Formats: sequence, structure tokens, C-alpha cells
Amino acid sequence: MSTPRDQTDAHRAAVGPSDGTPVADNPVPLLNIANILTMVRMILVPVFLVVLFVDGGHSTWWRLGAMGVFIVAAITDRIDGQLARKYGLVTDFGKLMDPIADKALIGAALIGLSVLGDLSWWVTGVIIARELGITLLRFAVLRHAVIPAGKGGKLKTLVQAVAIGFYLCPLPSSWDIVSGLLMAAAVVLTVATGIEYIVQAIRLRAGVRAVES
Repeated sequence: MSTPRDQTDAHRAAVGPSDGTPVADNPVPLLNIANILTMVRMILVPVFLVVLFVDGGHSTWWRLGAMGVFIVAAITDRIDGQLARKYGLVTDFGKLMDPIADKALIGAALIGLSVLGDLSWWVTGVIIARELGITLLRFAVLRHAVIPAGKGGKLKTLVQAVAIGFYLCPLPSSWDIVSGLLMAAAVVLTVATGIEYIVQAIRLRAGVRAVES
């Protein structure tokens, strides 16, 4: 049976200082391994572009090097999300910056490939327009809530990364149809998930208005 002193100590532990101020939960530190990996991905974007354009962008070894940098950067996207969920390192900063880092990497690769003449500009235009639009949408609803990347968005990013990997790799022309089909799938997923995010934002805004009214 607990004594009055035990109950008093327990109460103090729950409410904190003598003024009764509640003790806040330990916040997730902003500087954690998941967020660091996200920022590493951002840093690798200019490194990737430099390697891609060395020797005119069509040197076999430099293209393989660019593909290697791209793959490393893309892998960090998988790892940082797993670490954040496994160790409770999810932060609003991570929810916002993770998809932005993905878009920066994908956008840089698409523009680079189009500049080199390896990818049609309309494909790059459609994907980048969607990515920029959704990023602006995220910022527009940021004061209400952060819209995290969903499963569809993650699948879209994966397919985009695989398609870009095929375009970066100096494969024989017989592989062009495979690269084209993968990129077509990436475009379809990009547009479909873009519509999904717009619907989420509309529902979020409608919910906020309902609460305000």
C-alpha cells in the first residue's frame, strides 16, 4: 500500500516543478540519424550532376559513376525512413524534407538526362511540374498539418529511381524498350499520386474549416 509521501512524490514526478507545470514528453531531437541521411541525400544532388556531365555526359565510366552516386542517394531514402519509424525519430522536419530531398534528386537526374538528349523534355516537364506543385501544396497546408509521403508516393519514387537508373546506365540499345516502359510507369504513378495528394489537401482544408465553424 502506498503512503501519503509516496503519492506526493508520484504527483510531483507527474506534474514536475512545485508550480504544477506538467512535464513535457521528451521531444525527438532534430539532429538525428534519419534527418542526417536526408540532408546527405540533398548534398549528393550537386555531386551527382557534376559526375554526370563529366566528359560530355556520355563517357561509360563516368556514367557508371553518376549511376553509383544516384543509387547511393536513393538508398538513403529507404534507410532514413526505416530508421525514423523503428527508433521513433519521426519529426515534422523529416516529414517535410524527406520528400523534398527525393524531388531534388529525381528532378536533377531528369533535367540532366534531358539536357544530354537521353530523355524527352515532356517527360521531365510532366514529372517536375507535378513535384513542384505538390511541394507548394505541402507548404500551403503546412500551418494546418504536414502531409507525409504515403505508400503511393513511395512507390512512385521507387519506380522513378529504377527508371532513371536504367537511363543512366550505358546499356545496349536493345534495352531501350525496357527503359521506356519503366519511365512510362513512372509518369503514370507520378500523375496518379499527384491527384491523390490534392484530394488529401482538399479534405484537410475541409476538416479545418469544419472545426473553425
